[in-house]
Amino acid sequence: MRDFRKYNVWDLSHQFVLKIYKITKQFPKSENYQLVSQMQRAAYSIPSNFSEGCGRASDKDFARFITICLGSAHELEYFILLAKDLEYVDLGTHDLLSSEINTIKRKLYSLNQKLKG
Repeated sequence: MRDFRKYNVWDLSHQFVLKIYKITKQFPKSENYQLVSQMQRAAYSIPSNFSEGCGRASDKDFARFITICLGSAHELEYFILLAKDLEYVDLGTHDLLSSEINTIKRKLYSLNQKLKG
């Protein structure tokens, strides 16, 4: 069994969730049950699925959960773009968040490739 806390990508994704929660607090209240909830769900899905995958017995099962994490990361990347286009975040915040989610995606992809051998 793996300890998810020992993975840098889990820590990065957890810190990213906290950042998404902080940023989405500033969104219009009308978005609380739409974009805000979707962004938060996609964000926390990454470290939570990673954690669940760490509890699986085989590399194949772990890799399957990392693939789910990647799907959530791609979804979140789009929501970040949408938030910029709706002018809920400025260009600087968008660029920072995009860079961070792409770092997470690269790390997840690399780990997934290693697990698949």
